[in-house]
Amino acid sequence: MSSASHDPEPDTRPDELEPDDDACEIRSVAVGLAQHGERLDKLLTAIAPEFSRAHLQALIADGRVEVEGRVAASASARVKAGQKVRVELVRPAQDQAFKPEDIALDVVYEDAHVLVVNKPAGLVVHPAAGNWSGTLLNGLLARDPNAATLPRAGIVHRLDKDTSGLMVVGRTLEGVTGLMRDIAARVVSRKYLALAHGRLKTEQESIEAPIGRDPRVRVRMAVVSSGKPARTDVEQVGYAEGIAAVRCTLHTGRTHQIRVHLMFRGHPLVSDEVYGGRPALDMKRQALHAAHLAFRHPVTGAELSFDAAPPPDFAQAWARIVDAG
Repeated sequence: MSSASHDPEPDTRPDELEPDDDACEIRSVAVGLAQHGERLDKLLTAIAPEFSRAHLQALIADGRVEVEGRVAASASARVKAGQKVRVELVRPAQDQAFKPEDIALDVVYEDAHVLVVNKPAGLVVHPAAGNWSGTLLNGLLARDPNAATLPRAGIVHRLDKDTSGLMVVGRTLEGVTGLMRDIAARVVSRKYLALAHGRLKTEQESIEAPIGRDPRVRVRMAVVSSGKPARTDVEQVGYAEGIAAVRCTLHTGRTHQIRVHLMFRGHPLVSDEVYGGRPALDMKRQALHAAHLAFRHPVTGAELSFDAAPPPDFAQAWARIVDAG
């Protein structure tokens, strides 16, 4: 820092820096004449310009900002010359998301270039709003330090949080690139088991309808004319109690594809609240399981194929429908 004789009036320069931990530090500043009457949140943007104003407002709301030793009540409060403002700077959750965490993973297959895992229901694949930690990505970073050098830690496709089953992950850049190429070329085979409301009109059908963001409910996807092409083949293998047991083959990999396509045909998944599926068969989450995964090894070219039995909740519900038929 320059000497006082060369410094401007210290209205935006912290005069105290107390390191706390990697995610937090304390800064405080005396309000100068130039900042008299300024909004508190605007002053904070000068104290901590590396943070967005929205995040600084959130820190105020969380009680992490003090003016003259008292917790600030409002981002719009006006500061006065001579007041001391203290802020506890906690980085946004997303900035802390990409950290290794010791998370047990069910590894089905592993070599130098690829990893196949059987994801349990409830495990989020990638950090996002509301789930900045405890994800598959965090577990991959802890399991393999090289994952930190790869895009998304090697994740090349996703399963929804409450969908169980098989996923492939790249462990090297060559592996990631090859897998992404083959997924885009639609040569990776992915088959699912699902339980849906209602009997299908035919035992086998192909649903081909474009999927995009639902214009009315932004957290959902929907069949919309402006969406991306999507195709799902569906085979009904059992029916009882008003519920169909179906096998689904993906030909594309759009967000929520199976859930959206079956709802579009009037058959929402059991316990899929987002898409109108009523609870049944003691299922506490959407009745969807990624049961089969087959792909060409991105480096050796060997054909690899994997199957995973569904977890107990899904297995019991599935058997109840299929065995009844």
